[in-house]
Amino acid sequence: MNKKKTYFQMKKKAENKGEIYIYGDIVSNKWDDTDVTAVDFKKELDQLDNVSEIDVHINSAGGNVFEGHAIYNMLKMHKAKVNIYVDALAASIASVIAMSGDTIFMHKNSLMMIHNSWVMTIGNSKDLRETAELLDKTDQSSNSAYLDKATNLSENELKQMLEAETWLTADEALEKGLADEILGASEIAASISNDIYQTFKHVPENIEKDVDKITNVESIKETVETPKNTMSPEEKEEREQIIKECKSLKTIYNF
Repeated sequence: MNKKKTYFQMKKKAENKGEIYIYGDIVSNKWDDTDVTAVDFKKELDQLDNVSEIDVHINSAGGNVFEGHAIYNMLKMHKAKVNIYVDALAASIASVIAMSGDTIFMHKNSLMMIHNSWVMTIGNSKDLRETAELLDKTDQSSNSAYLDKATNLSENELKQMLEAETWLTADEALEKGLADEILGASEIAASISNDIYQTFKHVPENIEKDVDKITNVESIKETVETPKNTMSPEEKEEREQIIKECKSLKTIYNF
């Protein structure tokens, strides 16, 4: 019996072909087994050795902008042919990672969401101006990734889509040049955590909201293994307290 796939996993699918699953939030500090960091990504990518082709499966609501840009650049610079599969959702910075693909496949019931990056911050007027300038720079990097892929998409149209927080169906992404091919319907359901749901403005009604999971485990239980809870009750309580304190202090978040 084949070993079930975890939420974040890389392996050799064949002698010259690698397989990557990004089924969780993109973060700088890993809290859960579902989380993906650029450091972990690089370690796993290096272990694929000299593969000539990589299949990347994405079902993620996004997360940290800088970590996502690092992952995008790693895939973009890799000598292998990169095939991106949007299994259910590629939102926010996960949609930028998707742009690293030489070919981007979307299932006909999958979604892609693009928007301008945002932060929650604290400080004086100088600090806020510096933060605004930083946001402009991160948006410029993300915009370059979209425009490099979607050569028929004008910069002005992209800007309008980003400002509006645009949720694209597979057909719409194909029309805009943000996808190359549409596959049959996927059994994997798009789902986002409650925290991330609250950061988005126009989440479609058909996307599931759940506090504790990113993907609909029931719909993919034959292929994706539910990560084990490795945190003790004390660690979980401490994590929740840190999150509450960060929100109350308006600490920087990137999505």
